[in-house]
Amino acid sequence: ALALEHLDLGPLLVLDVRLGEGTGAVTALPLLMMAARVLAETATHEQAGVSGPLITAPAS
Repeated sequence: ALALEHLDLGPLLVLDVRLGEGTGAVTALPLLMMAARVLAETATHEQAGVSGPLITAPAS
């Protein structure tokens, strides 16, 4: 809690359990691995050949 407060961050998960940091780490690890993989493997608009917004606003 002190480290998160110092870094002005919040927890990844709020599970309301009192089993220690190990439980939270084991639970959060797949979430962090998924986020890293999405960042590494998702194409940018330029790489995917997208030239404009994916959703256009309705004409008024």
